[in-house]
Amino acid sequence: MKFDRITLTPSVMGGKPCIRGMRVTVGMILGLLASRVSREQILAEYPYLEDADIDAALEYAAWRVEEREDALVESVP
Repeated sequence: MKFDRITLTPSVMGGKPCIRGMRVTVGMILGLLASRVSREQILAEYPYLEDADIDAALEYAAWRVEEREDALVESVP
């Protein structure tokens, strides 16, 4: 799968997946969305981002989850 808006550069944010080479990580976007920050709020707070960047972050995260399997540890109540 090709992600035009997601970059992985060792010298930028330690090689974490970023939006278009900027110091905005996919994880940051996901964290904001998970905290119920709206797309509109994200775009207002980070005016250099585009709506398509948020879509790309979600698509990349979904792809990564499907590509990697981690063993889950059963929690004991």
